[in-house]
Amino acid sequence: MYTPHEQPDRTQRVIPSKSEAEAKTQQFNRVMIVLMALALLFGTFFSFQAAARGAPDSFADLAERLSPAVVNISTTQIVKNERGGGNFPQFPPGHPFEDFFKDFGGKDRKGKKERKATSLGSGFVIDADAGHVVTNNHVIDGADEIFVVFQDGEKLSAELVGTDPKTDLAVLKIDAKEKDLKEVPWGNSNKSRVGDWVMAIGNPFGLGGTVTAGIISARGRDIRSGPYDDYIQTDASINKGNSGGPLFNMDGQVIGINTAIFSQSGGSIGIGFAVPSTLARNVVGQLIKYGQTRRGWLGVVIQNVTEELSEGLGLDNTDGVLVAGVEETGPAAKSGIKAGDVILEFNGEDVSETRELSRLVAESDVGSEVELELWRNGKRITKTVELGELEKAETQLASTRSDAKPSKATISEVMGMRLATVTPKIRQQLKLSEEVEGVVVVAVEDGSEASEKDIRPGDQILEVQLKPVASVSEVKKSLDKALETERKSVLMLIKRGLSSRFVALSTQDK
Repeated sequence: MYTPHEQPDRTQRVIPSKSEAEAKTQQFNRVMIVLMALALLFGTFFSFQAAARGAPDSFADLAERLSPAVVNISTTQIVKNERGGGNFPQFPPGHPFEDFFKDFGGKDRKGKKERKATSLGSGFVIDADAGHVVTNNHVIDGADEIFVVFQDGEKLSAELVGTDPKTDLAVLKIDAKEKDLKEVPWGNSNKSRVGDWVMAIGNPFGLGGTVTAGIISARGRDIRSGPYDDYIQTDASINKGNSGGPLFNMDGQVIGINTAIFSQSGGSIGIGFAVPSTLARNVVGQLIKYGQTRRGWLGVVIQNVTEELSEGLGLDNTDGVLVAGVEETGPAAKSGIKAGDVILEFNGEDVSETRELSRLVAESDVGSEVELELWRNGKRITKTVELGELEKAETQLASTRSDAKPSKATISEVMGMRLATVTPKIRQQLKLSEEVEGVVVVAVEDGSEASEKDIRPGDQILEVQLKPVASVSEVKKSLDKALETERKSVLMLIKRGLSSRFVALSTQDK
């Protein structure tokens, strides 16, 4: 039993101590931090997914927007038929079958008959105001007439602005006043990644505007079609007639020009190749401005550095490009670059193979000064070169090309080769030009390393271990020095015609 004043107050609120309140506040803060971290994580995940640009629900909007700028290219060429009307029988005048065979195709069989050959390809408008259309060189090569056919069927005559067979590109021009043209913009193919979605629009088999889609399968493909090969490979269906058409990214920008396919049947098997926009854009710009390309020219013969060559050059790896020859009047020679130098960097960019250096030089402006970092005699040196113009150099070299071919003579055997020092008598026997001096290869032993390295009779030996040689005795002295230093291989600079290259031969075959 208890008294009233002892009854508990049930409405009284229990107030926690100060330490308990702080503990609950800290717990609440920890929960909020965890929730914010999760939100940030999910936000980052979904933003990454958006940046990855997954497969779109449909390509319809993109195709509808871009198709008006994609065109069909139709060409005609006059072909002379040397055989006239073909192998039709000839009948005497008045024979019942005479008129029949004339109507069937035997007209003018005594003379030459001409016929029109047609071809089809694709292209795209790159400048609506100027009326410029881009396509492949092989689409319009040799054409007498070129027509551009639009999606709505309208057909306009086109004139050729310029071509570049080395990259298989061509630029056409149509009258922009005759039609309201739509254009498509260039994109940056260097930003495209393997696995990105792409879309191709073209004229396969002459069927008209056709849209296909796929991904970028690979980049930097060398298909041995030219000196500047750097193709984008795609599995988007590309067939005959797609040549010259655009390859788009998902922003509707041209990142490639569809040019070739790998196929044994003639149809698409999912391996197509496109000229990257970073290469095409520069070429197209030059064709529009000059009517031809104007590429930089260094004036060197180059080759890749192999493991055997790197040992002879004193390099730790195979990075860089070896200078095998220098054009006497070229920019490199004027700047002191020599055969045997290894080009490590071009204007601050590392180079690791010949086609990479070729593209860098070609894309540089004619007359511009570039810095080359070289490896020479175990040291790094820097040279500044003012680039020349490749097209002018090719014309000049072609006009001075010699057809002189050395035959045979014999003096001494070295490393599986029979060598001779050029003398007036040997020059006469070998029918050598006056420019040929020094040591020549007379014969190569079958099965020798020299034979395996494709050294042939008539080749000149210009240098051994980066030292010029003028006689067989000098060749032997250089070999002896190499043996004294216990080198595994020896470098020889071999010249054949207008081309030079370094060859590494094992000292064990001496």
